[in-house]
Amino acid sequence: MNDPAFLAYKPLQVISENEMKNNSLDFLNKIGFRKSIRHFSDKPVPLSIIKNCIKAAGTAPSGANLQPWQFVVVSDPKVKKEIRIAAEKEEESFYHDSAPDEWLEVLKPLGTNEVKPFLEDAPYLIAIFMKKYTVDSQNRISKHYYVHESVGIATGILITALHFSGLVTLTHTPSPMKFLNEILDRPKNEKPYLLLVVGYPAENALIPNITKKKFDEICNIF
Repeated sequence: MNDPAFLAYKPLQVISENEMKNNSLDFLNKIGFRKSIRHFSDKPVPLSIIKNCIKAAGTAPSGANLQPWQFVVVSDPKVKKEIRIAAEKEEESFYHDSAPDEWLEVLKPLGTNEVKPFLEDAPYLIAIFMKKYTVDSQNRISKHYYVHESVGIATGILITALHFSGLVTLTHTPSPMKFLNEILDRPKNEKPYLLLVVGYPAENALIPNITKKKFDEICNIF
């Protein structure tokens, strides 16, 4: 196998250490306003914004650069309704049958339940799939590596890009999510990773009164 070709890296810009500190603080302050929203407006969002944010997600690093992700954008009301019906069916089973008491106790402050109107209210749902492997034209299977890690990074970039575009999101993970393969006609080598709800917040949107852990609780420095 030939060695891959390499190009000289050219940074976007060269800035001073002071500018770097200011930029990092500016980012921290802005990203701190990101919240998970469960009350969405039906106000339309230009598709071009969604496309740009997904393109940004596509720049994420991945194992061997295999880019094992697939994003499916849903705006059709009929399809969103199908997804809501299927998701609520799984959620009803979760909340009333399968969820352990400890998990339900942790969820109490968030006020969540099996009813998910945001799946229809929001202008967009982005279904994110992990590609466990690819199949070439001769039906040969090529396994992907570090799939969870790669898709997780791409999803984080997507959420951040949407936030900086002025939109709000909700990460929704009904379990199991096999219904997304059926409704969205995705092949068996793709596994649902997460359903991202995207749009503008409703005028009366409420968020739980919760806080994030302090720096010393999430980081150790040696």
